[in-house]
Amino acid sequence: MARATGDAEKTDAPAGAWLGGLRAATRAIVDYALPPRCPGCGVIVGDDRQFCLACWSSLDFLGGPGCTHCSIPLPTAAPGGAVACGACLAEPPPFDGAPAALAYGPVARTVALRLKYGRRTGHARLMARLMARHLVVAGETDAVLLVPVPLHRWRLWSRGFNQAALLADELAQLTGAPRDHHLLLRVKPTASLRGKGRGERERIVAGAFALAPDAKARAAGKHVVLVDDVHASGATLRAAARVLRRSGAARVSALTWARVVPDAAGGNIFDFASLDSDMQSERTTG
Repeated sequence: MARATGDAEKTDAPAGAWLGGLRAATRAIVDYALPPRCPGCGVIVGDDRQFCLACWSSLDFLGGPGCTHCSIPLPTAAPGGAVACGACLAEPPPFDGAPAALAYGPVARTVALRLKYGRRTGHARLMARLMARHLVVAGETDAVLLVPVPLHRWRLWSRGFNQAALLADELAQLTGAPRDHHLLLRVKPTASLRGKGRGERERIVAGAFALAPDAKARAAGKHVVLVDDVHASGATLRAAARVLRRSGAARVSALTWARVVPDAAGGNIFDFASLDSDMQSERTTG
């Protein structure tokens, strides 16, 4: 029996080497015909899902001192201290932190739009890689439950996929954290939030979300992390978090690819709607 096993291993070794060589040759041909390009500007780069030096250098990574409630950067705050921004002091949000990988800017916007409207679904893995560090910091990944912000079925049918669900899937694969695509349901289509004031945005998303019938059993004691691509006005995240608060989750927070901050908004911290990638390019509701 041992001899038979050894013979099989000797037979498999050349086959494995041959397949490896075939894969390498195929990759070389594909790279020659369709070389990997920077997801930010499109120039040829060395590997898939890799930024060129110029785009990488322009990215504004977030992760310094910030508001305890909404995670907006507060450069003057002491690291590690519990501090709230003025908006959260006036009206605390329904989530416990909302970190983002990057500040919203030209490259972050381009990547988000190419995922959502250009169907570059491979960008979800690149985005998730940069988001994952915040998920690890949030605590033990087995206590985390990733919940993508859902699309209404009409929007899902027209687009063909939910970019938030793709991000949640990639985060789950990278970190091992479980995800639940159907804990939160979008039960009402919503009009575009673009150009709307804060009060009107809140009215538009009111009643848009509901919990699955068995949500309490699925979320009890968990740290539920809402996943989305862009955090702009925050109206959608707040509406979703309010509903998830009723699930029995121990904590509810949000995690996004890009966050609009005052510098990106031209100094106007209250008018983020015109910058949100989810508020552009589509006239349909959802």
